Amino acid sequence: MKKLMYFALALAVLGFVAGPVMLAAQAKAPGTVILKGAPMGGVKFDHAAHVKAAGGDAKCDTCHHASKPEKPAKAKNEKCQDCHTKVPTAPMKTKAQAAFHDAMAKKGTCINCHVAAKKGPAKCADCHKKENV
Repeated sequence: MKKLMYFALALAVLGFVAGPVMLAAQAKAPGTVILKGAPMGGVKFDHAAHVKAAGGDAKCDTCHHASKPEKPAKAKNEKCQDCHTKVPTAPMKTKAQAAFHDAMAKKGTCINCHVAAKKGPAKCADCHKKENV
């Protein structure tokens, strides 16, 4: 009985020590990234600010959709451009630009959210800047 109690205590201590270490080792969301490839210039995207603007409890899949069976994800949340390239490469059908917004930037992941929040850039040059390389 004593051995069982010591074993349970040891497991509890191990959980308190190893738990935070394991959480810290998990991949963290990036800070600010530059989304490259657009002819008008790259987009400086502050990942942390967008999570905070979404209430701080935004789920990753709000923007990062689940992978498709024809191109399974290699990680839980990959960069958009890992699958969506400038010119779609099979089996992908959606190029990088279309992953963010349509050709006229009237709808899409970025624009829909900015319109719904009534906040954020509304013109191409508000996001796309030549200096963002």
